[in-house]
Amino acid sequence: MDPLTIGIVGVVVLCILIAIGMHVAYAGALIGLFGLAAAMGGKQIDAESGQGLIDAIMLGFPRAVGIAGTIPFAELAHYSLSVLPMFVIIGYMAYHAQLTQGAFRCMRMWFSWLPGGLAVSTVFATAAFAAVSGTSTATAAVFSRIAIPEMLRYGYKPGFSAGVVAAGGTLASLIPPSGILVVYAIIVEESVGRLLVAGFIPGIISAIIYAVAIIVRVKLNPSLGGPVYGVEWGERLRSLGEIWGILAVVTVVVGGIYTGVMTPTESGAVGAMIVFLLSLWKGMTWTQFSTALQESAKTAVMIITIIWGILIMVRFLGFSGLPAEVERLILGLEVDRIWVLIIILLTYVVLGMFMDAMGMLLITLPLVHPIILSLGYDSVWFGIIVVKMVEICLITPPIGLNCFVVSGVRPDIPLPQVFKGIWWFFVCDVLTVALLIAFPEIVMWLPNTMFGN
Repeated sequence: MDPLTIGIVGVVVLCILIAIGMHVAYAGALIGLFGLAAAMGGKQIDAESGQGLIDAIMLGFPRAVGIAGTIPFAELAHYSLSVLPMFVIIGYMAYHAQLTQGAFRCMRMWFSWLPGGLAVSTVFATAAFAAVSGTSTATAAVFSRIAIPEMLRYGYKPGFSAGVVAAGGTLASLIPPSGILVVYAIIVEESVGRLLVAGFIPGIISAIIYAVAIIVRVKLNPSLGGPVYGVEWGERLRSLGEIWGILAVVTVVVGGIYTGVMTPTESGAVGAMIVFLLSLWKGMTWTQFSTALQESAKTAVMIITIIWGILIMVRFLGFSGLPAEVERLILGLEVDRIWVLIIILLTYVVLGMFMDAMGMLLITLPLVHPIILSLGYDSVWFGIIVVKMVEICLITPPIGLNCFVVSGVRPDIPLPQVFKGIWWFFVCDVLTVALLIAFPEIVMWLPNTMFGN
């Protein structure tokens, strides 16, 4: 059995292991290790008896262990990766700094007069909170406790309210600081700073499209939730003081990276310090501080474990020659490159029905990314597109992790009702992806104008 065949078998077995419930990190590391051993065994495999495969694995196992053993340090001991725990801790500290509540109150003062005003306020508040939280599920969970009760109090439909929160939570995937953009950058060896800056405008556009869709939908069906009047200008102006903390973090993270004054890690560290000081000012207890640190450590370690497990798989695939072969076959097709891109994006939609966002990216990028570069697409631009596709998978059944989170926090709103409430936002996301494909300058303008670019 040649290395290419072993690579194909490895991918199939990996998908099976993940489908039956094995964690993606362990599945990737296991298949990568034994795949390397089989491919490096240097022995023709007797497919009928299977004895040749075992012999090859035994022969190649010591070398495979040596290669796999160096990956966790060699591939992860990079300065750029240190930004990840900084971004994670910003998100956990932001809740104790009451930035969530402040963002919602401010947006409510300014936008509640619109049709579906509380829903519009929720979307803009989740976008603001996304600037201090790189986790979509955390954003959805927090706003399920804050925004949904307020919408229900004013007569908004439960499914509609839950759908708004689930969709709004996905904005944290694009708007910096975004953990998943950092992971993408590490896997494809792209600039973390350029990717984070590139996600800012598409994230804001996504929020605006969501808000417009809510207004249109409520205009068509006023029973979903009406406007809230009675807010005076004095209250609106005073409410701006409740989001200065978010503005400070945005200025540090995005502004620091964009101007070149700070590296992503440095901006993340300063942003974490700002949120920490705000948390102390708001009365964060020692127990809350300890919990935030523990949860941040758990999340960061989980992500890093997934990365090194998949990197072993990536090394195996590279040795087997499978990515190069797939690239050759794709480039040999006599079709316009846009159709290849569309097929790849549709593949993510299908995979999103069965896999979580992180695992989906880590498994597909080693095969997909070389093809994207060969087709002439920009790596940063594709990163934003693919993360937007991941956002879609966060709200679509049967996985729809954000929908599960919202229903878990609000058990009075059944999961089918939540899924029913997100279908307009699915259309919005498809529209956003089409917009970013048609006008790539939306993504690339900001990173291309970075200082020191």
